[in-house]
Amino acid sequence: MNFKQIIENNKQHVRNIIRLITKETNEDLEQEVYIKVWKNADKYTECGNFKSWICTIAKNLSKDYLKSAKRKVDINSTSDEKVINKIPDQKIGQEQVIVNEFRRKRIKKAINNLKPKLKQIIILYEIEGLSYDEISKQLKVPIGTVKSRLYNAKKQLAEELEDLM
Repeated sequence: MNFKQIIENNKQHVRNIIRLITKETNEDLEQEVYIKVWKNADKYTECGNFKSWICTIAKNLSKDYLKSAKRKVDINSTSDEKVINKIPDQKIGQEQVIVNEFRRKRIKKAINNLKPKLKQIIILYEIEGLSYDEISKQLKVPIGTVKSRLYNAKKQLAEELEDLM
């Protein structure tokens, strides 16, 4: 009997075993069965049924497939406790609230200490989120002036707030 005939005679049995054990149609696994049969055909002894031998190979490969699939899932999943510990705490402690309020007041005071033109630019750019072009149009000044004033405002703020950085 040639190998093509062996596949044709046992195809449905092998598919059924794979589907029964893995709960899916798996052509790759089916192909592995036939490769194993082909590689080990010389080891088969005539003492048993050839179909049973092929079905045993299909059954064993299917079980091995499930074991390796389960192991992959186990490796990729973590325990609930590990996942929970990785979630950052969303609560801000009272101390952090006080620190944030202090920083906010210092920044506000530093902005208020800027010259009016610099204060205006920093508010439009950093707080209102306008672009250079939008600020230029709104204030009717060249973009170069906007960039220069913004640079000077940031430089002055950095010097005054150096201890917060």
